[in-house]
Amino acid sequence: MGSVWLVLPGALIWLAILALPWRPYLTGETLDGEDLPHDLDLSDVTALIPARNEAETLPVTMRALARQGLGLQIVVVDDQSHDTTAQVATQASAALTRVVSGTPPPAGWSGKLWALEQGLQQVNTPLILLVDADIELRPGIVAALRRKLQREGLHLVSLMARLRTESFWEKLLMPAFVYFFKLLYPFRLSNDALCGRVAAAAGGCILVEAKALEAIGAFSCVRSALIDDCALAARIKQNGFSTWIGLSHSVHSIRRYERLAPVWNMVSRSAFPQLGYSLPLLLGLTMLFAAAYWFPLLGLGTSSAGAVSLVALTAMLASYLPTLKFYRLSAAWALALPVIGTLYLAMTWSSAFRFWFGRGFTWKERSYAANLD
Repeated sequence: MGSVWLVLPGALIWLAILALPWRPYLTGETLDGEDLPHDLDLSDVTALIPARNEAETLPVTMRALARQGLGLQIVVVDDQSHDTTAQVATQASAALTRVVSGTPPPAGWSGKLWALEQGLQQVNTPLILLVDADIELRPGIVAALRRKLQREGLHLVSLMARLRTESFWEKLLMPAFVYFFKLLYPFRLSNDALCGRVAAAAGGCILVEAKALEAIGAFSCVRSALIDDCALAARIKQNGFSTWIGLSHSVHSIRRYERLAPVWNMVSRSAFPQLGYSLPLLLGLTMLFAAAYWFPLLGLGTSSAGAVSLVALTAMLASYLPTLKFYRLSAAWALALPVIGTLYLAMTWSSAFRFWFGRGFTWKERSYAANLD
């Protein structure tokens, strides 16, 4: 009987996730590029790209932007790169492209947000497309974003990039990154104007109205945020504007994560800050993961708890299948979800240890103090 009580919480957790009315595990919020003429007028949009040591990926990003339509302006902020990012941006420049030489971020600013703040001074269009330098936009997606924003009266629309799934580690961990993000920030709640407590955006691809940015004080209002995209969406939403986030096959991240270490560093950068640097929340998360991912496995093969374990594991696998289908990966990867969950929990503890021992967080060869929000 004791093993049943050990396994039962996991079954209840997964059944509850499946029963939530906002269905955070589903992938219904999607937007893809439209089949539109190449001479489409995009003169009301400026693409703003912060680039730090992105000489390898930036040409792909800029070529993809050039295929979106006519009149699209591009501002590239070279964020004190140590490679040839500035030269690459200049060589790739079209007539409507400006390259800004970034200065060191002032105290209290994250590097990316300071780069965006500097680039914003060069923007004079009503719409601003925030694009990371490792994002490839498929043709028609900027027009689709603009149409959705204007038709639905939105002020910020964002798309979670389709992450690479070529290597073993990418297939194992990257779809789960999106899966966990959607559990933490349910898209349906984030997209609901009446639900002000949940707001999310994906920083790789955001189309935002300039007037909405101006109303919240631009990027200065989130200048110290390590999870800057969600912080920006929250400020936009708190000020009475509408936001929307979805998935897309037309926004691709070309960043490679062929080894475990780069994924570990990416997650560790923001995992403990996501918990508000709270030890009680970290301990609670650990217990939650134990109940959801580990204890159901312990009940397998026992006469008393076997059926409950089977229910828990079946519900767990069912919750992950929509994400795997979106990524066009085999359903067999769902069997690795307990291992995946354990790895992400370990990354979160690693993030906590970095904070506790004063090591801070490192991203793009730039260190941030452990007390940066």
